[in-house]
Amino acid sequence: MSTSPHTAGISTSQDLGFDPDALRAKYRAERDRRIRPDGNQQYRRLTAEPGSYDDPYTEFVAREPLHDRVDAVVVGGGFGGLLAAARLRQAGVESIRVIEQAGDFGGTWYWNRYPGIHCDIDAYIYLPLLEELGRLPKWKYAPGEEIRQHAMAIGRHFDLYRDACFQTRVSELRWDDTDMEWTVGTDRGDRMRARFVVISSGTLSTPKLPAVPGIETFKGKVFHTSRWDYDYTGGDASGGLHKLADKRVAVIGTGATAIQVVPHLGRDAGHLYVFQRTPSTVDVRGQRPTDPEWAKSLRPGWQKRRRENFLKLVTGIRVDEDLVDDAWTTSARLQEKLIPTNAYADVPAEERERAYEIADFQKMNELRARVDSVVGDPETAEKLKPWYRYMCKRPTFSDTYLDTFNRPDVTLVDTADTHGVERITEGAVVVGDTAYEVDCVIFATGFQVGVSGILSGQLPVYGRGGVNLLQSWTTGGGPKTLHGFTMGGFPNLFLLGPLQNASAVNFVHILDEQASHVAEIVAEARKRQARHVEPTAEAQDAWVATIREKAADLHRFQAECTPGYYNNEGMPRQRSQSYGDGPVAFHELLSRWRAEGGMDDVLGETERPA
Repeated sequence: MSTSPHTAGISTSQDLGFDPDALRAKYRAERDRRIRPDGNQQYRRLTAEPGSYDDPYTEFVAREPLHDRVDAVVVGGGFGGLLAAARLRQAGVESIRVIEQAGDFGGTWYWNRYPGIHCDIDAYIYLPLLEELGRLPKWKYAPGEEIRQHAMAIGRHFDLYRDACFQTRVSELRWDDTDMEWTVGTDRGDRMRARFVVISSGTLSTPKLPAVPGIETFKGKVFHTSRWDYDYTGGDASGGLHKLADKRVAVIGTGATAIQVVPHLGRDAGHLYVFQRTPSTVDVRGQRPTDPEWAKSLRPGWQKRRRENFLKLVTGIRVDEDLVDDAWTTSARLQEKLIPTNAYADVPAEERERAYEIADFQKMNELRARVDSVVGDPETAEKLKPWYRYMCKRPTFSDTYLDTFNRPDVTLVDTADTHGVERITEGAVVVGDTAYEVDCVIFATGFQVGVSGILSGQLPVYGRGGVNLLQSWTTGGGPKTLHGFTMGGFPNLFLLGPLQNASAVNFVHILDEQASHVAEIVAEARKRQARHVEPTAEAQDAWVATIREKAADLHRFQAECTPGYYNNEGMPRQRSQSYGDGPVAFHELLSRWRAEGGMDDVLGETERPA
């Protein structure tokens, strides 16, 4: 197990074998090469036109609008929505409607079906409800199709297909003060009613494209990885893209998606150009099939133990055994800059930061050395080396990505000095003085991150007296919630996600904790016959004050990072809205709150006798 660096002594350059000052200077220089004044404005959202249906996987099915009533509406059919619905079902809620814009359950795993797609988190902790469903992944890191099928299996197991609405976007939520229930409007003309609403619309649902001049003039094929066109490429998510054998293909982007896509394109395309602004860290993956003897040894409660063991490890809490034992847990000491934690609160801040930085330098030196050991051409290898702190960008893992650049039919195009691709013509991608003629452009540029439907304004929510939720936050000094779930003025409405809540590497674990918490509140409300769930002003204000007091200040760290979605494209926010003591402490706090009378702060008056 990795030990924390935060009690290590201060070493000199001679002791370390490298010069920290030189590395700091190199990191700043590489960051400055990539900083753009337009920040997130360099991207544009890939969204369907109003009334259109942007789904290559499921044919649109017309239906009549719904004007019925259900006990609960869950907005979103990814793992957050599925877990919310499943836990509500376990709590005794009978009529549950999941509303999802895609053609089936799965969320990001519905949309993303590109070649090589896998989850980079141990499947035995990532896939939820494995014990409940009696399933076990085939691989340590599950391929996308297995994950999608598991999402569908959850829907079947908990009878969620019965009332589900697919191919449907929620367009408005409006509280009825008289009937004390929600009216849910959709783009299909629905006006359904629900006592409870849970929003889990996700923060990885809206693809983004770089706003490259001339993109609309390109005469060849263009698509985003989340809308992969197998009719054009041939093959499937396991590869075999035989229709690209005579094609010149451009991939724009080198983040976590490209790390999985590039090896397949490099093998199958006539020629592949990889356009890179910032290289990713690429650690060893170590994929392997599930050991049947290990599977036989599992005892009830194994998944809960395994995922809690992982969560403790990556937040710096000592455990006796590392049950997952992969690149996430062996770099656990570096997760602090992603997941706030109170595990090192007893170490003086200066000593802690110095030791952390040294451990970071050592890890990054190791990853840069791996590039040299794998990539044959020194010039290409140099371009592939990441010069930044480890948690500046999402770590990636692959046993085949770096090798792809040893192929003669693969060209790496570094765009750092031009701040990305400069323009696209009718037949080429242009960087500097060079036009790279291609037949196909594939954008591996990811999704808008951290912007839910509420925060983007796409999902307007109106509470008591018609008050608009987003407007109340905008004019009232920011979000105000109790534990990130409930809000005064918006009864029986629950939010899932990281806002004023907790976060972690394995966010599905966090979502399950959140869904379970919401289900317990709903169950208690039904037991007490409470008319509504809504926090008192005192409880909500106290929580907002706690968030402000404990929220991690990562601004200094992220300001030194190369631009990316972790630091808002080089414009980091001053403070996070996550609970600063970390997810383990947060889950313990929720457990105490439920056990020690916290429900009294959210459950309103009882229903009047009939």
